[in-house]
Amino acid sequence: MLLIILLTFISTCQSTTVNHHYLRLPLLHVNPQQSPSEAVSADTARLSTLHRRQHPNLPVTSGAYAGAGQYFVTLHLGTPPQPLLLIADTGSDLVWVACSACRNDCAATRPRHSAFLARHSSSYRLHHCYDPECGLVPHPRPKRACNKTRVHSPCRYEYSYADGSVTNGFFAKEKTSFNSSNGGLELLQHDSLAFGCGFEVSGPSVSGPSFNGAQGVMGLGRGPISLVTQLGSHFGNKFSYCLKDYTISPPPTSYLLIGAGAKKSRMRYTPLQANPLSSTFYYIGVQNVYVDNVKLRISPTVWNIDKKGNGGTIIDSGTTLTFLPDPAYRHVVAAFRRRVKLPTPEGAPPNFDLCYNVSGVSRLSLPRLSFKLVGNSLFSPPVGNYFIDTAEDVKCLALQPVTSPGGLSVIGNLMQQGFLFEFDIGKSQLGFSRTGCS
Repeated sequence: MLLIILLTFISTCQSTTVNHHYLRLPLLHVNPQQSPSEAVSADTARLSTLHRRQHPNLPVTSGAYAGAGQYFVTLHLGTPPQPLLLIADTGSDLVWVACSACRNDCAATRPRHSAFLARHSSSYRLHHCYDPECGLVPHPRPKRACNKTRVHSPCRYEYSYADGSVTNGFFAKEKTSFNSSNGGLELLQHDSLAFGCGFEVSGPSVSGPSFNGAQGVMGLGRGPISLVTQLGSHFGNKFSYCLKDYTISPPPTSYLLIGAGAKKSRMRYTPLQANPLSSTFYYIGVQNVYVDNVKLRISPTVWNIDKKGNGGTIIDSGTTLTFLPDPAYRHVVAAFRRRVKLPTPEGAPPNFDLCYNVSGVSRLSLPRLSFKLVGNSLFSPPVGNYFIDTAEDVKCLALQPVTSPGGLSVIGNLMQQGFLFEFDIGKSQLGFSRTGCS
């Protein structure tokens, strides 16, 4: 169930537009052998962080600590380039890597999990604490006084996670390069990527098994310091991906595309909504929910973002299941119960409210779930995106309720499978299509 994706190479192509580069990254699925209950627990832990309110204009913490829905991408920083394996996270902004200050014999002295050797790069530069960019990252507490006349007064950041894990260090800038299609390196025109150089990394979230050997996090959110925002003018202020069916063996190749790329056909669009207190996330507006084309009696207010920045619905590649507001969730479950007359399996897995025993059913027919989005677009995923196999001859509804007041709703990556999603930050819209994944 848990989607962990390895990005192993990047190809750079050209078109005839001014924003002529785009990066096409193959996504490979790796089965972590995680039980459905464990996936629910990981998703719930991630949501506990997503629900946490941050100060305005600060990056929202990454979901990487939950070990759920991770994407890995190889990024090269520095001169000469140093390869780094980062978790690509659409739910955060900050790009950070584990750093080492060693100068000589680094193999013997560099700290465990460190990745980037800052002193081995001739292009490594620190942001001054008085730079405007320094105000975009959270700072250690108590915050040190900034002496704007002092040359050596670096910008310090501290990034904490819900389980107490912390990464802190210097906010810096570096040249960035990617693998080209012929195996070499192509230096991007944007050669001053702002990132966190983490000299202290502690806690299971960023150094334990859940981090899966990554050397940092690549934020792909909507905020000003995310990778897609910093490279926006070069790549057309957009990126897209398609997650294919993880149950197929061997799994087909999926792709993450940073940039405009090829023209997409049959794309439907819904505007990305703004939440000033959570500017990182990709919010969409849900208007109605349908089961077998019958509109459920759900109050539209359950999907709203309130004045405190609570509520709303996001598209998140880092959460496996889909979470709906409790009133909407109860209506959906009731609608399925009325339409499906199959027995309940013995020993149904915990954390799932609706499971069916499908043994002996030759032609299984389950109701269709659809979401009417703002902009008059209909998101209608296939049944396999929300009814999953949890055991032999057992299918369960892969939805969960959001019971906390003002909780955040999430369209998870399982529900997204088989669709091409295009995040157009420049036009502030989300496009999706059932075609184009090939």
